[in-house]
Amino acid sequence: MIATGPSPVTPPPKTGLTAPGRPLAPFRFPAFRAIWIANFASNIGSMIQSVGASWLMTDLTSSHQLISLVQASTTTPVMLLGMFAGAIADNYDRRLVMLAAQWLMLVASALLAALAWSGAIGPWSLLGFTLLVGCGTALNGPAWQASVRMQVGPGDLSQAISLNTIAFNLARSVGPALGGILIALTSPALAFALNALSFVALMVVLMRWHPEQPSRIRQPMLASIATGIRFCAASSPVRRVLVRGFAFGFGGVGFLALLPVVVRSRIHGSELDYGLLLGAFGLGSIMTALWVAPLRRRFGSEAVVGTASVLFALALFPLASAQTLAPALAAGLLAGGSWVAALTSLNVAMQLRSPEAILGRCMAIYQSVTFGGMALGAYALGVLADVLTVPGAIRCAAGLLLVLAPLVRWLAPMPAKDEGRVSA
Repeated sequence: MIATGPSPVTPPPKTGLTAPGRPLAPFRFPAFRAIWIANFASNIGSMIQSVGASWLMTDLTSSHQLISLVQASTTTPVMLLGMFAGAIADNYDRRLVMLAAQWLMLVASALLAALAWSGAIGPWSLLGFTLLVGCGTALNGPAWQASVRMQVGPGDLSQAISLNTIAFNLARSVGPALGGILIALTSPALAFALNALSFVALMVVLMRWHPEQPSRIRQPMLASIATGIRFCAASSPVRRVLVRGFAFGFGGVGFLALLPVVVRSRIHGSELDYGLLLGAFGLGSIMTALWVAPLRRRFGSEAVVGTASVLFALALFPLASAQTLAPALAAGLLAGGSWVAALTSLNVAMQLRSPEAILGRCMAIYQSVTFGGMALGAYALGVLADVLTVPGAIRCAAGLLLVLAPLVRWLAPMPAKDEGRVSA
């Protein structure tokens, strides 16, 4: 059975990268290690499904708006349902909440696979099922984020968040390429079926993990949500993190939202090319994620988030102009590194300034705001691409990020190192 207790079992001291405070230190904890591996497998399945859904939509319709809505459909539920999910995470056993979310995503992916296999899928039914998977993501997110403190020691929290980000982006490197090959050789239906199976390993690990959790004083749903909102509204450091999350999400989602259109209509590439570009994005994320924490300690969160926003904007310009795979791959590497540097820093800033009793609600509000920015940005970009052109829409997203970078630094500077920080 995986380690239990209100805090992780103290691991044996190790040297090198797994020594306390080093990039791989959280792997000393058995619970974190097991959950990380299972989550990585689940993320690979999710990436394979994402490639399948986006590419299938380009077969079903030529509407740039509908194609970009595939990305929006996975993030909109986080915006709309996130605060309810946060209240659930703080009022109930977070492990059971995560298990319920995995079941929901498994069933939705299995039904999507069955419809795609039978040829009964259409643009709106595809969006409906990706929206349902997004609802599972919305339910899972706050409980998942808040459970990290139960897996590692307080001193390793920042590194644990970075490693969870690496799991996602390592899957983003491997999964899309696998998905592209799979779709090219078979069909999107098999991609959806494999994603359904990928949830099983994580569910097994969660069922074997029984940490002791602090007793919770349950509140009515709306009162519980109001408590989280009041805290975030009253805390100046938290408010500023939320503003930065929305701004980056709104401007930055353009790379992922219109990438399948760029591959098909500009580069004239295949499913494999699309997978390789997402793989480059993930590889850039991995190359950056291990060293985000040291960079943040040395230069501060403001420097990391601000620089990442500018670099992400600069990566959009070659993507907009790309007519061959090589410049798009270079843009993907730079965009992936910038993406993970910004979002990991924002996530850590939010976690360190949220009390344990309302951590799920605080993380839900953060995810609602950030993913809400992404959903609105993806929709706006799709509309703009239909009105203008795809390259023009991507350049507009890049220009918006460049304009916002100095503006949000002035209006909502990132919190200083110990500003508003609470004990873990």
